[in-house]
Amino acid sequence: PGILPERLEDALRRVRHCALSLVGEPIIYPRINAFLAELHRRRISTFMVTNAQFPKEMEQLVPCTQLYISIDAPTREQLKAVDRPLFSDFWERFNECVGLLARKRQRTVFRLTLVNGWNDSELDAYAELVRRGAPDLIEVKGVTYCGDSKASPLTIKECPFHHEVRAYCERLAAAAGPGYTIASEHAHSNCVLIAADAFCRDGVWHTWIDYERFFDLYQDWQANGTEFTAAEYAAPTPSWAVYDPLATDGGFDPAERRVAGKQGAAKRAASGAAAS
Repeated sequence: PGILPERLEDALRRVRHCALSLVGEPIIYPRINAFLAELHRRRISTFMVTNAQFPKEMEQLVPCTQLYISIDAPTREQLKAVDRPLFSDFWERFNECVGLLARKRQRTVFRLTLVNGWNDSELDAYAELVRRGAPDLIEVKGVTYCGDSKASPLTIKECPFHHEVRAYCERLAAAAGPGYTIASEHAHSNCVLIAADAFCRDGVWHTWIDYERFFDLYQDWQANGTEFTAAEYAAPTPSWAVYDPLATDGGFDPAERRVAGKQGAAKRAASGAAAS
């Protein structure tokens, strides 16, 4: 329900993106670099997510389109409670991976899932991780309630509203110090993006990706060892996706339609930018 037939047909005809996430820890797959190379050969983008517990594998990882670290908590105690890690030296592994992220030249992201009362404090600790890891982007999303489960004690009370995620990101960007600003959001996903100021060129945010440029750069790196950076395949952010504190439905493409309301009636969404 809700799927546009023409988009489904297009998606089945050609795969364009691959998210290496939600399947355990993909970075420890023995042939992960060969797999990434094959995806890039087919001009399929790669979004790699790691829980930052395998520094050796992270150091050996070849360039991918975007590399995420899940920053589930900023302190040893909170990370142990939230992630229930397997290794006794989980905190040392985590910090080593954060340091390695700063050495990566392609797009890097801190990924935070905000859980009220669990990991929404300790701003200074988060800010210190940002300074050490120097991510290009910080993606903050409110946790989604999926119903009662014996595997998780989370309830609807732990799920922040979008205005709470926004307010937290404003404080986090300020705590991180000069160099980071809220750049974009997608209210429908309860998600806000903080970006390094280097991605704002001549007053225009460049948080989107030029995928074809990435594939060309990767092929040159593979053939000739030519290093490349995230800035070389950054693309301008559409005006409707740029963060506006006055927007009521920020980040939703005004050309799209969405189903809303109890009757399921389709309606055109308001622009992500506030009305003038």
